[in-house]
Amino acid sequence: MTSSDPPRPLLHWLDPLTDAARIRLLYLLDSQELSVGEMASVLQLPQSTVSRHLKRLFDSGWIVRRSEGTAAMYRRASSNLDPTARQLWNLAQQDCAHDAQCQEDAHRACEVIAQRRVDSRRFFGQVGGEWTELRKELFGDVLSAEGLLGLLDPDWVVADLGCGTGMTAAILAPWVHALEAVDREPAMLDAARRRLEGIDNVRFHECDLSALSLSDASVDAAMLSLVLHHVPEPQAVIAEAARILKPGGRLMVLDMVEHDRESYRDTMGHLHFGFSEATVSGWADACGLSRVRLQRLRPSPEATGPSLFAATLVK
Repeated sequence: MTSSDPPRPLLHWLDPLTDAARIRLLYLLDSQELSVGEMASVLQLPQSTVSRHLKRLFDSGWIVRRSEGTAAMYRRASSNLDPTARQLWNLAQQDCAHDAQCQEDAHRACEVIAQRRVDSRRFFGQVGGEWTELRKELFGDVLSAEGLLGLLDPDWVVADLGCGTGMTAAILAPWVHALEAVDREPAMLDAARRRLEGIDNVRFHECDLSALSLSDASVDAAMLSLVLHHVPEPQAVIAEAARILKPGGRLMVLDMVEHDRESYRDTMGHLHFGFSEATVSGWADACGLSRVRLQRLRPSPEATGPSLFAATLVK
């Protein structure tokens, strides 16, 4: 039933409720989604009887059904109910709340749900092969990464060192108190300003990464994303990043692992062919930072470049 459909007459909704078993079923399905077998177990009725009652409720619009693998799952309809049905159900629900049989059903349902959780493979065994694609279809790629930014402290000031056109800054800014966007190239900063127009907690700085215009101990976190292979002296940049970090502040370095693609020097101006774990550790030691972790990132199947790593250094 849609919002444009005319309201159904009272008897349409009332007639399916004249059987106590169907009211018990609706009360169960008001707060959870159950299969036929689970409802038969809770109500202690044959599955054939439960199926017959479910068909009546489904045909009249009281319940909805969806497929989960080979199973059919049922719950009480919500958006399909017109005002008449909602009033009827409010009355029935109040009665069920004081009915001993309905309350016993509710206790048994809790046990059925608990048993379902014990076998956690039930759902994922049925749809596991489709789960990743289903999530991507529903929510896109944003689910896998951007939502995790909610773990950031909203009081932080973060520096995006070598911000480029502001793509990362645009993702980070809504989650922190302030973002310092730094780049030495005016054209890059102009593009970043256009991208970040309307975001009022971003400050832009045109300066070299080895001579930052930011004050000592002024940021809670900083990042160098695919920057260091372009700079002549990466350690000098790390030292400047360490200077602007508050005590306990974190620097994240995202860059390429060591590789042998010398053509990158000519085609993209790379000065370094990635970095080893030992090199990153050397930077940390020289700049008074502790290396918390270095993690090689999973390569994307469609990517054509070298693998990446993420390193976390702490002041």
